[in-house]
Amino acid sequence: MPTVISKYLEDTALKYNINKQNCSKAIVAAAVLMYGCKLSYPLVQNIYNRTNKLNYSKFKCGPNESSQSGQSDSEDEKLPPTNNNMLVPNGYVKNGEYVDNKRKLKAKQKTPGFNKEFIIQLYKLVRLMIPGIYTPEVGLLILHTLALVTRTFMSIYVATMEGRMVKFIVKKDVRSFSFMLLKWLGIALPATFLNSTIRYLENKLALAFRTRLVNHSYARYFQQQTYYRVSNLDGRIENADHRLTEDISAFTSSVAHLYSHLTKPLFDCALIGFALMRSSREMGAAVVPGPLLAFVVVSLTGQVLRVLSPKFGALVAVDAERSAYLRNIHSRVITNAEEIAFYGGHKVELGNLRTAYASMVRHKNRILVQRLWYVVLEQFLMKYVWSGTGMIMISLPIIMSTISSGNGSGSGDESTHVSERTQYLTTARNLLVSGADAVERLMSSYKEIVELAGYTSRVAHMLEVFDQVSQGQYQKTTVAAKSLVRSPGLHYANGQIVIKGEICDSPDGSIELQEVPIVTPNMDVVVPSLSLRVTPGSHLLITGPNGCGKSSLFRVLSGLWPVYAGRLIRPRHCTMFYVPQRPYMTLGSLREQVIYPETLGEWRIKGVSDAMLEACLEKVSLAHLVVREGGWDSVADWKDVLSGGEKQRMALARLFYHKPAFALLDECTSAVSIDVESSIYQTAKDLGITLLTITHRPSLWKFHSQILQFDGDGKWSLSTLTQQEKDTGVLRESMTNS
Repeated sequence: MPTVISKYLEDTALKYNINKQNCSKAIVAAAVLMYGCKLSYPLVQNIYNRTNKLNYSKFKCGPNESSQSGQSDSEDEKLPPTNNNMLVPNGYVKNGEYVDNKRKLKAKQKTPGFNKEFIIQLYKLVRLMIPGIYTPEVGLLILHTLALVTRTFMSIYVATMEGRMVKFIVKKDVRSFSFMLLKWLGIALPATFLNSTIRYLENKLALAFRTRLVNHSYARYFQQQTYYRVSNLDGRIENADHRLTEDISAFTSSVAHLYSHLTKPLFDCALIGFALMRSSREMGAAVVPGPLLAFVVVSLTGQVLRVLSPKFGALVAVDAERSAYLRNIHSRVITNAEEIAFYGGHKVELGNLRTAYASMVRHKNRILVQRLWYVVLEQFLMKYVWSGTGMIMISLPIIMSTISSGNGSGSGDESTHVSERTQYLTTARNLLVSGADAVERLMSSYKEIVELAGYTSRVAHMLEVFDQVSQGQYQKTTVAAKSLVRSPGLHYANGQIVIKGEICDSPDGSIELQEVPIVTPNMDVVVPSLSLRVTPGSHLLITGPNGCGKSSLFRVLSGLWPVYAGRLIRPRHCTMFYVPQRPYMTLGSLREQVIYPETLGEWRIKGVSDAMLEACLEKVSLAHLVVREGGWDSVADWKDVLSGGEKQRMALARLFYHKPAFALLDECTSAVSIDVESSIYQTAKDLGITLLTITHRPSLWKFHSQILQFDGDGKWSLSTLTQQEKDTGVLRESMTNS
């Protein structure tokens, strides 16, 4: 076949008086152009059809959907432009209009793959990993690229040297062979160093990318209490810890590895192809037939592999999901180990772990099976079909060579021709092996690109959710939303509650709620409307049955839950300090337990001495901890070292250290003795801290001036405590409907 093509080129060149080389170049260019059109036409047609379909959908659905949002309630037709986002299963309300996310959710559920969405997501992530030109990442990229180019030139040089060595062996030139062998050994040292440098730079690049992306993700995760909202108010991301660690690591490693596996093969194909054509020209053979044959074979095999390739992007995404779920179950067991041990629930937890692990193994086996037959096909095409094509390419310049061995007049000339052909054959074979390896890596990189699409989709979706949640846009499927009972004073759109409440600054430093409802993230209206005012020095006691909204009130005051209606007035620099029933013990020294959430750097700037910290511990009867635990700098796992009562008193020592204007105390002394508890509350009042206390202990009534009582059915009562009520701990029955 190649011989026929070559003869056809010669006849065409003679017939039309055209240079044979120019004719060959024109044919190759035309073939490449036609093949490019063939590949790009379906993509262009797909984009065109998608655009037309989207425009048609907007034209068809736009007018009707906007009019339906106001059918259920007249007051929902026009909403104010402030604080009017809402929780919905498939969308949110923004600026008074319902934004339907069903189409967006379907788009996000599409199979990750090499498509327009993947390119857009990857571009955004690359801009985060490489924020500018004058950055360390760009420097690493340049060094890595130079190392890859140098390695390609070195491969060509080594192949040429090996060809010369074989030539001298055939000629039995011992001296030249020995010199070339020493030269070949001398080049081995920088070659091995360069290979190690390439791997080193690839790992450094992956680490630099990961550092950039982790810093950006952490900043988004801890902005506007996103870490709380994403797990409690939004339901799109499960196992955020896995995405912040494993998924980001896998994504950045895949990007760095793919850059190396795409850049070097491209350089190899270009430079090695040029070297092969130059060798063919030196042999006096036609340049075009070999590369043209290789182009046709590689194109056909590439099309076959692309069509028959499994959807590795979706497989990788599901694999990451199931691995994250298994890790989450392990984390739950570790976190709740004591409770599980008390219940004897190890059989249930073991069953959950085995089920999750079996699900992950089944999916991994599915991936292995799909890869098995794909690798079989890939190896057959790339190893055997390409090897046969390579043998034809190597033989063509020798068979069609214009350098004839019969032109010589002696055995010396014949020996020279044989050695030259042997040199060419060895050099061409080595170059062809390197070139075939480069093309094989390019072909197999499609699979890696599709796998990268899975990681890209998960990381990009995580960052998108972080941004939306920080702006108050939540999506959470709620059971209550399906049968929502409307409460007066709340505003609805499409069967969901709209956030219309306001948060204002308090001019006098007091806390005030004006007709504020308490609504859980699942849309349960615990209290339809609550109004109260807490001025500095007026201590408030909060009582009621479980689930009546006591702790929920603290979440609204702290800004963790949205204000769906009414008005919340609180100080601009909110100095409210929350003390829970189960305090959180941070990682670090004993000193850091007292000053939490302040850092050591901030503590040093304030100039607070250890004596002042010891005074805080003295107020809660914990001064002995300094000696018992070995000093302020001692580090331990404090949640296990301290008892339940000690942890509660440590949390109250933090309260005395920070001295806030308001203290939100949620059953914070349930494990503390009554005498120590009384001393702590009296000390807090003496320090000028206004107390808002949730408790069931009548002994604490005497430290408060007002009482807020919930009945569990949405009703509440706010009254001033009399001296008799403080002494007896018994409240006269009075309940107000809200």
